[in-house]
Amino acid sequence: MSRLASFRGPSTPSSSPVQHKPQTPASPSRQTESTFHRKIRTCLQELRFICETWDDLILMDGLKSAKSLVDARTDLDNALALIPDRVPRTHLVGPKIAIMEKRIVELNTVIYKLERQFRKMNSVIDNMESILSEAEKAKGWKWVADEPLWVTWSLDKFVTRIPDVILPYHRSLAFCKDLTNKLCKHSLPFDDSRMIISQWMGQPWLEDAGWDAQWEELCAAEVERWDK
Repeated sequence: MSRLASFRGPSTPSSSPVQHKPQTPASPSRQTESTFHRKIRTCLQELRFICETWDDLILMDGLKSAKSLVDARTDLDNALALIPDRVPRTHLVGPKIAIMEKRIVELNTVIYKLERQFRKMNSVIDNMESILSEAEKAKGWKWVADEPLWVTWSLDKFVTRIPDVILPYHRSLAFCKDLTNKLCKHSLPFDDSRMIISQWMGQPWLEDAGWDAQWEELCAAEVERWDK
């Protein structure tokens, strides 16, 4: 279970039609793996690692900085409320502002790192398309389109379906950018800040369409030696 899933509690059964590897005799192409088998498995494992890193950036680094920013802002508001004339004191305001500015830098760094992971994701998918082209030249279209790579999915099916993972992560990136922009406004009311923190944790675009929801069980069933 990923950190993203663990923040929501127990996972629900996947709707994926592939749950277990069919106990069928291995086809000749699956008895001995080719370089194309190994390259595709490596690409899929790279995508899984990218998505795991994505979860860590959001729910570890990003969430920690976001909460600390809200806490510092709340502490300052509470401290100012205790001052009779509410005239800011430099020794009081300065350190809190410094903390808030540091947390804003950290949040922007998280966004930068998410953008980098998104570029890596696209690069891996481009590599898979190149592998498909190489395999077609070496083994013919029938092999890449009709022959199961390991269990039931062909190489062509892996390559044509895997780009589906791009959209939810693109939406997640845009979502995090929007939340960061809102959270960095020092005039943001506390209730709005609390709502943003809740949205940050929820990551609605990944809940039903992220790697764990759509691809992990499928790859465990369809890709031999998936966890090795």
